[in-house]
Amino acid sequence: MLIAPTREQHEPLADDPPAPPTSARTGRLEMGVALAGFAAFCVLVLTKGSRLLEPDDYAYRASIVALSQGHLLLTTAQYEALSRQLGGIAQWVQLPGGRWISEKNPGYPFLAVAFQWLGALRLAPLFYGGLGCAGLYAGGRRWLGRWGGTFAVLLFCTSGAAITFAWRATMPTFTDASLVAAGAGALLWAMLAQEAPPRRRLAAGLAGFVALEAATFVRYTDAVELAVAVVVLVALARPARLPRRMVLWCLATVALFAAGVLVFDALVYGSPLKTGYGAGEITFGLSAVLPNLAHMPAPLVEAMPMVLPALAALAWIAVRLAKQGGSWRHGEQWAARRLDGVVALSLVAGWAGIWGLYLAYTWTVNQGGANAVHVIRFYLPALGLIALLGAWTLVRLPKVASFGAAVVALVLGVLSFHGLTAAGGLGPGLGPGRLPGGRPGVGRPPGFGGGIPGGIPGSGPPPEAGAGQGGTGGLP
Repeated sequence: MLIAPTREQHEPLADDPPAPPTSARTGRLEMGVALAGFAAFCVLVLTKGSRLLEPDDYAYRASIVALSQGHLLLTTAQYEALSRQLGGIAQWVQLPGGRWISEKNPGYPFLAVAFQWLGALRLAPLFYGGLGCAGLYAGGRRWLGRWGGTFAVLLFCTSGAAITFAWRATMPTFTDASLVAAGAGALLWAMLAQEAPPRRRLAAGLAGFVALEAATFVRYTDAVELAVAVVVLVALARPARLPRRMVLWCLATVALFAAGVLVFDALVYGSPLKTGYGAGEITFGLSAVLPNLAHMPAPLVEAMPMVLPALAALAWIAVRLAKQGGSWRHGEQWAARRLDGVVALSLVAGWAGIWGLYLAYTWTVNQGGANAVHVIRFYLPALGLIALLGAWTLVRLPKVASFGAAVVALVLGVLSFHGLTAAGGLGPGLGPGRLPGGRPGVGRPPGFGGGIPGGIPGSGPPPEAGAGQGGTGGLP
């Protein structure tokens, strides 16, 4: 069998941590520590005053407010009225029919609008972060046994990138990363819980795919994670003893989602394959990979230090598999080690997929570490996958070392959070009220200028209130 019993079901291996019987008290302690970690995360996010750091914030804010007022598309009069109300709108485009819409992917406003109605928009990313933590806890504990889910949650919540983008409630970045984490955790539980009733596995599998589909609606490039999940589901359906009905239902939701997105784009943008971005505005190429590799690793590791234990896990798992020698077809040890290898391969496929895609992103070639807050956001969807791999390493360390590593991660996360939020932003004099406009049909000027070479793609400071009909900006 390709999928072996989980750690709670097999004898401990020679290099595994001791696994004493799990008591109800221990389970409550694990969950309590995970909840405390998430609570501390929420406190860090909510005790720092909000701020709009870049034009994307203004674009999404306008979309959320417009949707809360019952509008997805705006007439020019409505657009100008909303711009006056908010003090500026950025990165909106005028469609051929004359109406205006944000050029950003449309999913996040639909997920955030209920919180806008309640006057609690800052809780939106935290709500979805809670879903992500729940998925990581369930999947991590099922795969790794005691403390596995807890460490996955702690690593996820102590990332400076996670704290920063959860703090930015007008940005979708932490929400789609949380939905990917929730989906990955739910699918991991469904794949490994062979003893669970089929209906529970079906519910978990469907929840996982719905979460990944929602993440893709928020950011279309998260289709990479959805595609990996489909491949894993189909490839491991038989060895994981997945109910056939679960596989068919999950694939059906993906097909319905894809059809829904195509219909939405056709109705809103005029073509199933068109979005608000202009043709050629967002580009990827192999020529960008090496230049991005020259400067991206340092800010990524600084903002997401769980990358280091995750990489250690991959190396450790590979060594354990290689040590089997001639006995590779036999024994409980090989079954458990092969399980770790299969799960790790599935997680690293999603991680490498999204990071590999954005290493080929041409715009980030000219962005340095000083502008990390503007570039690390593209890599955040893999955060939950990295946290699960990092948790694999922590459960094998002595508990003192594991919790010590979690404390160090928290300190680094807080420092990274304050550094990222202090270094970013439009800069002095570029807040609402001093914001250049865009010409008709575009609604956005070119990049920041100043300290950010080349600007944010499809971006620039938001247009001056009511300035939708003038200015010098425009699509390239």
